[in-house]
Formats: sequence, C-alpha cells, structure tokens
Amino acid sequence: MSFHRIVCLTEETVETLYLLGQDHRIVGVTGYAIRPPRVRKEKPRVGAFTSADLEKIKALNPDLVLTFSDLQADIAAGLICAGIEVHAFNHRDVAGILRMIRTLGALLGCTDQAEALIEGYEARIATLRATPRPHRPRVFFEEWDEPIISGIRWASELIEIAGGQDIFPELAAEPLAKNRILLPDAIPPRAPDVILASWCGKKVVTSRIAGREGWQDVPAVRDGRIYEIKSPLILQPGPAALTDGLDAIVAAL
Repeated sequence: MSFHRIVCLTEETVETLYLLGQDHRIVGVTGYAIRPPRVRKEKPRVGAFTSADLEKIKALNPDLVLTFSDLQADIAAGLICAGIEVHAFNHRDVAGILRMIRTLGALLGCTDQAEALIEGYEARIATLRATPRPHRPRVFFEEWDEPIISGIRWASELIEIAGGQDIFPELAAEPLAKNRILLPDAIPPRAPDVILASWCGKKVVTSRIAGREGWQDVPAVRDGRIYEIKSPLILQPGPAALTDGLDAIVAAL
C-alpha cells in the first residue's frame, strides 16, 4: 500500500512531490512552502519550521508526515505519539538531497520519475564540474549574521561545483549550526574573493557586512563582491538548491 495523504513540514519535500507528479497526495504543508508558487493557493498550511499545529495535522488524517532534521525532532515525536507514521529526513549534503528524492520515489511507487529527476541534476552537476576554470575564487558563505555562521555542507559543495573554493571547508562538515559559529575576526585572514550571504528568514544587508570592523581590506568587500542568495533557493536541501540556488552561485562567481 502506498501513501495517499501526506503532510510535508519542510519545503524541499513539497517541491519534490510536485516535480514527481505526486502533489495530489499532499494534504498539508509548511508555511514556508513557496515552490511551485501555486502551492500557496492549493494546500493548507499547518506550521512553520520549528513549530507545527499538531491538532490541525491530525485533523487532516495523514497516513504519512515528512519532517527534516533535529530541529523538528519534537514535532516528529509528538506525531509519533499520536499514532501517525513519520519519515524524518536528516541529510546535509548533495548526495543526501539526491537520496531524499530517491527515497520519496520508493515510498510513493514512482521510482522511474525519481530516477529521471536525479539523472537531470547529476548531469548538470557533472557539466559544471567539467567546466575549465582559470581561476577558482575563494568564497565565504554566511548562513546567519548574529552570530556569524558559515555555510552548511550542501552549500559548500555547491560552491565547489560552481567553480569556487569554500574558505571554511572544515566547518562545512559540521551538521549543526552551533558548531559553525565564527567570530568576525576569523574571516579576513582567509581573504574571500566573494561573500555569499543567505540569512534564513530575513533580508541580507550587504552594507552591514561590508562595514564590519577590520573587513575593509577583505577582497570581496574591497571589490564589492557581496551577494545575497534568497534563503528559499539555497537553505532548503532539495531541488531549489540544485537548480536556482546553484545558478545563483554560478552567477555570483
């Protein structure tokens, strides 16, 4: 038996189900779901990211709820205690994004569609990796500003795919944001050529980054190469990151 009534509590599973042609199974979504745009009109919203309306979810009578990461562990536990089946994804890299798509294909009996989607992403990644590059700019990815948090692993990998070098590759391997916190004076010595910023849930103020004490000689600041990437494009580990998010990084580099 497949699943017929699914609640998606993260954006990437919503977008993936639409791309797989399985959106008819979705009965509720996270309030942050905006891809594709029509989801805003088509599906009821049942929560944010770290909070959810359990009673509203239960009223939808789902046979599966999809969650993501340790940040939704309490929500998942509440649903499990209510007798609802939950699948919790916990991926942090590009391979994990592709695995998530493959898993959804298996869960919903649409493996061919999932494999076709994956093959398209893999082909684009392979093409970008094979592109000759005379220069690979050094890149700082800022996931949050107060405190400064460097980029998660999939962002770091996408920078490499796009032809850049993440200046904090050792931190990208840390799955938890608290382990990627940096003091402002840690960045200038690594001399990033480009700064990419995506502050989850709020607009990036590039002048604030450029005006940090001691950053005036950072090449990215000196040359005006500070770019915002909207968080829905890069901070959700799904199709958006592999398409529009990756395109934004390529354009910035």
